[in-house]
Amino acid sequence: MFDPAVLAADPAPRRDVLAALAAALEAADPAAAVRRYLRLSRRGLMVGGRPLPLPRGRFLVLALGKAAPAMAAAALEVLDGREVAGVVASPSGAEVAPLEAIAAGHPLPNAGSFQAGSRLLSLARDAGPDDLVLVLVSGGGSALAESPLPGLALKDLKEVNRALLRSGAPITEVNAVRRHLSAFKGGRLAAAAHPAPTATLILSDVVGSPLEAIAGGPTVPDPTTFADALAVLERWEVTAPCARAVLEAGAAGRLGDTPSGGPALAGPVVLVADGAIAAKGAVERARQRGLQARVASTAVQGEARLVGAHLAAAARRLRPGQMTLYAGETTVTLAGTGNGGRNQELALAAGIALAGSRTGALVASFATDGVDGPTDAAGGIGDPRTVTRGRERGLDSAASLAANDSLPYLEACGDLLRCGPTGTNVGDIMVAYRPRR
Repeated sequence: MFDPAVLAADPAPRRDVLAALAAALEAADPAAAVRRYLRLSRRGLMVGGRPLPLPRGRFLVLALGKAAPAMAAAALEVLDGREVAGVVASPSGAEVAPLEAIAAGHPLPNAGSFQAGSRLLSLARDAGPDDLVLVLVSGGGSALAESPLPGLALKDLKEVNRALLRSGAPITEVNAVRRHLSAFKGGRLAAAAHPAPTATLILSDVVGSPLEAIAGGPTVPDPTTFADALAVLERWEVTAPCARAVLEAGAAGRLGDTPSGGPALAGPVVLVADGAIAAKGAVERARQRGLQARVASTAVQGEARLVGAHLAAAARRLRPGQMTLYAGETTVTLAGTGNGGRNQELALAAGIALAGSRTGALVASFATDGVDGPTDAAGGIGDPRTVTRGRERGLDSAASLAANDSLPYLEACGDLLRCGPTGTNVGDIMVAYRPRR
């Protein structure tokens, strides 16, 4: 599944790494995850371990996120023979008949995102008490489905989203702002469906899987306030006048707040897969290949280049044949105008930190959705010769890192991971490995 160009340098240990990453994707397969937690029985529809009465009316399937098509297809298999309608919002706009398909924007919302948000809310409002609304949520949904509060246009949402993503703010804080600019997020989709019962299955791409932060938590209570969201803009020095005006109006009590509980949000919400499950799958595959493997952390956060240096130091300390897996999501504070993503930046920083090491240790970082930032790559690998290979091609590793220009550097060195969109999204998986030889 990976571009074989990455195997040109030191192929044997890199095959071990790619096998582990492929197993991580298998463990986070969205269709399999839905089938594990959703089934029909004589007791009704089982959502996790909770039975819900079968509706006298329709099942409304509302799916949003990068894994939405696969999750929706699996749900339709489970609901075979029942009356089903709904919509699927994803980057590809992949069709999942008989559901409507909408192609929407990511990482920034676009007109398709507004169309998706409007249609999802419309279907939710049309649900009656005899219907059951099944909401399928996965990472990327914050941008892919949106309905802004009054006073905001698409350009305003793009402005604040772009500024937040460039600031280095953690995704939980980014999503706190997004929720309070939205008529869709922060439990408002479930509120729109009430009194129809709702059930939600979630594929998490957020460290620690706080449910309100995944795709903006459209069916779960919001623990934050307009004042909290405004504080995020202050803390990260984000200037977005229209967004700030809406948050100030909300903080002053002129807009109401997002739902924080009540019967509209009482339906079951089940986490079906996350980065921890993916990392565990990678460990199992590595052990099958005869390696000593373990998960060190499933909560990796921080500046990508600093995490890369830290993982390089950890890789140096390993014994031959040991592999350590990590899950999480780093951030990049943009200072340059280069091309790259957080996983590529992490890999380049690790390669710089490993330069000259005689251990043969390497570090890989991989976006499980196959799309690392605004690029067509999924991540990269850094090893003791990453700097040397760049120098042989007339490239300066330190200058590339300073300019946030990791993609062209890693590509020239044969250290770029490419696989195309994977159809899932459980954050990032990182590998520290010391080969057996």
